[in-house]
Amino acid sequence: MESVLDNPVWSALNTAQAGFALGTDRAKRYKPEVLPFVGFALEAEALLVDPFITTGENFYIVGRLPRLPENWTLEFELPCAQLLAPEDLRALPPITEELITLREEDKEEMYRLITGVQPGYYHPDTRQLGNYYGLRKEGKLVAMAGERIRISGFSEISAVCTLPGYTGRGYAQQLMARVCNRQAAAGVRSFLHVSKANERALRLYEHLGFRHRRDISFWRIKKISG
Repeated sequence: MESVLDNPVWSALNTAQAGFALGTDRAKRYKPEVLPFVGFALEAEALLVDPFITTGENFYIVGRLPRLPENWTLEFELPCAQLLAPEDLRALPPITEELITLREEDKEEMYRLITGVQPGYYHPDTRQLGNYYGLRKEGKLVAMAGERIRISGFSEISAVCTLPGYTGRGYAQQLMARVCNRQAAAGVRSFLHVSKANERALRLYEHLGFRHRRDISFWRIKKISG
């Protein structure tokens, strides 16, 4: 059921990614070295995850913003569109480049690439959450894409990025095709989140057949005291 995507972090930490969860049966977070996201069953229960967050730490709530505990402060909102991959993947481009599976030895280079393009949403161990694929040119990693939030039956395409100077060559589209095709073969539906301000990416995803499911925000929070 698509409704699990309305509260994606909570859904993931109670299904496919329960092994990465810290918290209680009503509020959880990813292990801090893996991903700075928290989730909870009901908005009123956000406070239950507070003991698992360190003072001074930044983290994200995805979806409805609850009433924040007094020791949390809202830093900013990133309005996003949540898109679902088409059931028919034939609109995705053919893969003509040599795409590689990224592994533990690549994690620092992966972190530098994604952080240089869009910092804050990816940690060095985020790659543990799913399969990541990349493309090398002149010996360096110039493009990548992979899986972040995984829920039973659904998997989020994330970390889609290309090194400046290598954009416009279709690398990201081929990497997305690799992720989508692998997920579909496993019986998993792909979805993604994209900033509503990123009109170029939105047009690309729509061209590839992704459909808008809902608007959803990423809220950056900071714990300011214990």
